[in-house]
Amino acid sequence: MNNIVSPSFSLAELAVRLEGELVAGDPDFRVSRVAPLKEAGPDDLSFFYDRKLAACLRETRAGAVIVGSRREDCSRPQIIVSRPDLVMIKVLELFYPPRTFEPGVDARAVVADSAVLAGQVTISPGACVGEDSILHEGVVLCPGVVVGAHCEIGAGTIIYPNVTIYDGCRIGERCRIHAGTVIGSDGYAFIWDGQRHRKIPQVGIVEIGNDVEIGANNTIDRASLTVTRIADGVKTDNLVQVAHNVQVGEHSLLVSQVGIAGSTVIGKNVILAGQAGITGHLEIGDGAIIGPQTGVSRNIAPGEVVSGSPQMPHRDWLKTAAVFSRLPEMRRQLRDLERQVETLQKQLDDVIGENDD
Repeated sequence: MNNIVSPSFSLAELAVRLEGELVAGDPDFRVSRVAPLKEAGPDDLSFFYDRKLAACLRETRAGAVIVGSRREDCSRPQIIVSRPDLVMIKVLELFYPPRTFEPGVDARAVVADSAVLAGQVTISPGACVGEDSILHEGVVLCPGVVVGAHCEIGAGTIIYPNVTIYDGCRIGERCRIHAGTVIGSDGYAFIWDGQRHRKIPQVGIVEIGNDVEIGANNTIDRASLTVTRIADGVKTDNLVQVAHNVQVGEHSLLVSQVGIAGSTVIGKNVILAGQAGITGHLEIGDGAIIGPQTGVSRNIAPGEVVSGSPQMPHRDWLKTAAVFSRLPEMRRQLRDLERQVETLQKQLDDVIGENDD
């Protein structure tokens, strides 16, 4: 969370902290906020690392701009760094330090007697911790968090309001789990016995690795028998569904409204774009990219890029998509051609009939 009042820094101080070079600016001039080029004012620091924003760079009123190389089309003071996109992270951390949490267990929290608090932790009002669960050093449970029995939460993990973690699930270190997410709910598994749908008991768990960030309102189902696993470094957007027995490899990205059906294996460094849907029991190879709203019904090779529903190579999908808007016109043209062919065929038949006579 951002502080209400952020600190200010001189341009000289920023240049040192960011390991950059200040050009065309007063070293003692101070900036106190960070803002986009288009919206920045004289007291703001801004960034330029996207060529699409060249017009905004020329017109910006920012007090200073962080750039990757000196820009002659910018009249504002510049701080030159090697990677403006990465430096932006450091700048935001300087101006808007993360919220700190006071350790302690609030009197309005409920913590089972058998739970283990293995270090200084923060347990907020309304949070609950079940029997035999373990919270390691620096864990933060915000208001309304429910941690079931026999869970383990790794050091430095922050769990935001109203997250529910069902019994037996394990969360790694330095994770961020955002509000409303449910981890360890039952997988969707039923068998028709001739009269009704019989539920298959879901007796596995969810295991989340280190440095994982789970967006708001995700649902990650427990495995039927073993483990639904989210590996180290995975980042999910809001409204993502991961079904039972799914395995998501290291550093993969799952964008908003992605849905992954049961027992699918997602490789390392995979990107699933918004609203992509993956059917069950598939393998998505390392480094694959699944485009937005893509419906995947077959295995995807490592490094393959697909789009469309059903999936097809991305280049083919681009060609296909370009035709969609022309289909009504093409249909009319096809009908006209069919009528012309019918007319020509009739004329040809008449000529052949006359010759036979």
